[in-house]
Amino acid sequence: MKISGFSFVRNGVKLYYPVVEAIKSILPICDEFVIAVGEGDADDTTRNQIMAINDPKIRVIDTTWEEKYFKKGIINSIQTDIAMKQCSGDWLFYLQADEVVHEKYLPVIKQRCEQLLENKQVEGLLFGYKHFWGDYDHYHDGHGWYPSEIRIVRNLPEIHSYQSAQSFRFFDSYDNPRQETGTRKLNVAKVDAEIYHYGWVRPPQLMQNKSKALNSIHWGIGRAEAFYKNEKPYFDYGPLSSLAVFNDTHPEVMARMISNINWKDKLQYSGKPDKSRLPHKHERLKYVLLSWIEKHLNNGKQIGEFKNYNLLRNI
Repeated sequence: MKISGFSFVRNGVKLYYPVVEAIKSILPICDEFVIAVGEGDADDTTRNQIMAINDPKIRVIDTTWEEKYFKKGIINSIQTDIAMKQCSGDWLFYLQADEVVHEKYLPVIKQRCEQLLENKQVEGLLFGYKHFWGDYDHYHDGHGWYPSEIRIVRNLPEIHSYQSAQSFRFFDSYDNPRQETGTRKLNVAKVDAEIYHYGWVRPPQLMQNKSKALNSIHWGIGRAEAFYKNEKPYFDYGPLSSLAVFNDTHPEVMARMISNINWKDKLQYSGKPDKSRLPHKHERLKYVLLSWIEKHLNNGKQIGEFKNYNLLRNI
């Protein structure tokens, strides 16, 4: 059995992505790791830092991001596919540049891949998620934050990155990552492991830069530039008191980044949100009520959860 890791990134270090940590976190169980590195700004050192890992299993594919694909996150899926289609493993393990796996899960994941290798009914593996916010001590456990997602898929030519690269689908005939016809959801089995998502943990100014970059590839550069022209130069995370507190350990590869946190004095740990800004999704009354209902009346299950997969039971 062979496992290939894969990902994509652009301006990762400049925007405070833990991309090096992401790669290192699953490298021990991967036979190769393929990453598409987009040409970034002159002051970004992402490619150099990836190469500095100095592991022969890592293969960098240099890419150019075309602005015509900066709409609805299509560029993310295109870049994901570039890396995925260069993988040679039986199983393909996808991590985005802000996703990290705890070392305690590696034996579990590898064993699950071995267990299901010959079960062709299983096309992917479904992971749980921890979405951290503001610092490394708080995470979202409310409505609107996906609790599960596909992160391992079989190496089949019909499987492609879907929509803005959050997930995957089987395409009978591939035209673009947002097509609805000629596709179907993958049949997946659960793996008893979580993905730690650090996409919303950064110094507030860098979080605002990342937010602008993210919206640029969904809205287009022009619209994003116009929107952020009148925004504050820093991201307001809002009060963290409404979030869940994380009392477990983080992956060992995250130790350096965690020790370098220097923005806690810029965070709000209690009180009410600033009314002068637009509320975050989790601060809106609708989502507050849905989260309460799910936690207290629905056994923690999300109402109307987006599920881009068919979960195979008892496997």
